[in-house]
Amino acid sequence: MKSKTKLTSTAAFSFLLLLSFVFLFPIYLVIINSFKSKFTIIGEPFSFPNEETFVGLENYINGLAESGLFGAFIRTLIITVGSVIAIVIFTSMTAWFITRIRSKVNKLIYYLFLFSMIVPFQMVMFTMTSISSKLNLNSVLGIIIVYLGFGAGLSVFMFSGFVKSLPREIEEAAVIDGCSPIKTFFFVIFPILKPTAITVAILNAMWIWNDFLLPYLLLGSGNKTLSVAIQLAMQGAYGAIDWGGFMAMLVLSIIPIIIFYLLCQKYIIKGVIDGAVKG
Repeated sequence: MKSKTKLTSTAAFSFLLLLSFVFLFPIYLVIINSFKSKFTIIGEPFSFPNEETFVGLENYINGLAESGLFGAFIRTLIITVGSVIAIVIFTSMTAWFITRIRSKVNKLIYYLFLFSMIVPFQMVMFTMTSISSKLNLNSVLGIIIVYLGFGAGLSVFMFSGFVKSLPREIEEAAVIDGCSPIKTFFFVIFPILKPTAITVAILNAMWIWNDFLLPYLLLGSGNKTLSVAIQLAMQGAYGAIDWGGFMAMLVLSIIPIIIFYLLCQKYIIKGVIDGAVKG
């Protein structure tokens, strides 16, 4: 029995090790290629930099000069933080309301949120672009509203699962003490939702920070985010791409979100379990 358990553990460890390699290998390629010349990247993308191919920080210096990364970084930070705050606050309130106030309408709304999770973005992007243009959402504030819409499905689902596990007596006690529904939510319910709120914030922050297609469609080249700025700046005439600068700017763009993830990763599994299982 012990040998069978040990064999199972070894197989599981080997699988997870292989899976880690699959996910980390592309990042490894981006990092090593950021220190190589353009033609070396095209000819030998998998080789490690040596004395002949190593160009030091040249790609980083040229990339920063061409991409306008600082302005795009600030813009991306504003969009990410604003979108995450909006998603966490509004979807948690929505989940609390449709979970506590049982009605056919609220049940339908909940299923519509679930349905939005399975609709591919490509199916709605042309219609969304047209409507956003008519509503003047082609701005930093506008795209925050759009992100709120696209991020609501999963967030409401996770918050709803956690709210279902909360005893109603907590809210009844708050009402007896004279709390209004708004005070009950923000001073009683929302602090209890902290694990799920942190998980929702992490998942949406990683998605929004790295997103390319939505900012490209809505903001264009006028208000470039990091991903759009890197793509447009590193592409020259006739489709030529400065691969060295491109790789270097990718490294710089993923560093903040990796640090954010490492600092908050302990909350992810706990929040997912609390939000998806307890209900």
